[in-house]
This record gives sequence, C-alpha cells and structure tokens, in this order.
Amino acid sequence: MSKSVLVLGASSSIARATALLLADEGYSLYLAGRDLADLERIAADIKVRSQVEVYYGYFDAEEMEGHERFVQKVVDQTGGFQGVLLAFGDYPDQRKALTDFKYARKIIEVNYTGACSILSYCGNYLGAMGNGFIIALSSVAGDRGRQSNYIYGSAKGGLSVFLQGLRNRLFHSGVRVITIKLGFVDTAMTFGLPNLFLVASPQEVGKKIVKAVNRGRNVVYIPWFWRLIMGIICSIPECVFKRLKL
Repeated sequence: MSKSVLVLGASSSIARATALLLADEGYSLYLAGRDLADLERIAADIKVRSQVEVYYGYFDAEEMEGHERFVQKVVDQTGGFQGVLLAFGDYPDQRKALTDFKYARKIIEVNYTGACSILSYCGNYLGAMGNGFIIALSSVAGDRGRQSNYIYGSAKGGLSVFLQGLRNRLFHSGVRVITIKLGFVDTAMTFGLPNLFLVASPQEVGKKIVKAVNRGRNVVYIPWFWRLIMGIICSIPECVFKRLKL
C-alpha cells in the first residue's frame, strides 16, 4: 500500500495545516473537496513546500450515491491509500435549524450521514488491506446536548459513536480509527460566533492530529482542557442540567 493520505474537505484551514504536516512526514496526498480551483492552489503550494506527490479531485459529502466510485477513483490514481483525514463539516444557524427542518436536515446529512457514508467505504478498503488509519474531526458539542447547538451537536455526537464502533470493528483488521473532538478553533466556521474563549489555531490542531497518529491515540480533545470541561458538563444530573441555559 502506498504511503498516501486522502484528505476529505481539504479546503478547510485545519485540513490545510494538517495536510502540510503529513506531507512533511513523507505522505503523498489526495486532496478532496468541492472547490477545485482552491484545491489546485493548495496542491501546488504543498508540492513546492514538501516535494511530495499531491493529487486532487471533486468530492461532495451529500452526493452519497457516488462515494463508492470516488474511493475507487482515489485508489486508481494513487495506487492505494494508507490513511484518511475527514475534515469537512458545516456549523448551522441554530435558530434557523429549529424552525426549518429542511435546513437542519442538510446539516445532519453533511456532518453525520455523509461522513458515515464515505468512512464506511474507506473503512472497507483499509480493512481489506489490513493496515492504515482513519482520522475524523468531531466536536465536543456532541458530548452532551445543549439548547444552543443541539442540531449540530447531535450530528457530531452520532459521528463520535459511529467512529467508536468503526474503531472496534477495524481494530481486528489492523486499522486505527482516531476521533478528534474539537473545542473552539479559529476557522471560517467559527468566525463571528459569540462567547468564544481559549481558541486554538489550525496549526496547533494539525500538530496534535499528527501526534495522535504517531502515538496511536483513540480519542483526542483539542485543546486538551476540553476533556475536563466536558467531563464536568456531562456529570451534571439531567434534572439540574435541563434548567440551565447553555
């Protein structure tokens, strides 16, 4: 199997930072996303910086009927891949999501259903190869439902459980599955959101992700202190928690 990583949602700032670090470690890359012009620019930049082979192609999480063909296309172009980084996602307008389920459904399909679809096909491929890793960006929002973001949180919570089961299944095939639970990160998705604090940079997140791969971690909170914060939030009894405005 070639030492190549498929990056899904490669236009995101976290994906860019992580992809460059993976390239520095000698991985070739397949950058996937909807903006081909942007992917071409990113690919050219990484090639110049790291001198590795970088492919790119169109991918849409919502076009699930084409996911199996997409995985085969990546295999054909790269000669086979060893790792996957799932970095796409969409943060909703919660108020709109509460009153417009068509909008809410789109958020769920991008953050959960589309992610499960593509990771199922990637997992099948890597499991058959008997080696490799899958990294997926989830969120601390999925640890407990809160009125402020439970549409998004439910999708990410579902994704975390899916990854847990996928990890259990693929462990016996020699494939590692790593769940990254993100707190606040300085990205376009969080720009302008109120009440942000202790925000991590995409570069910091990228370093932690690569470290998690090298150390064989299972679940990583980034920044690390969110594990403590969510531990406290999850310990509050439901009879009390339902009265809070979080």
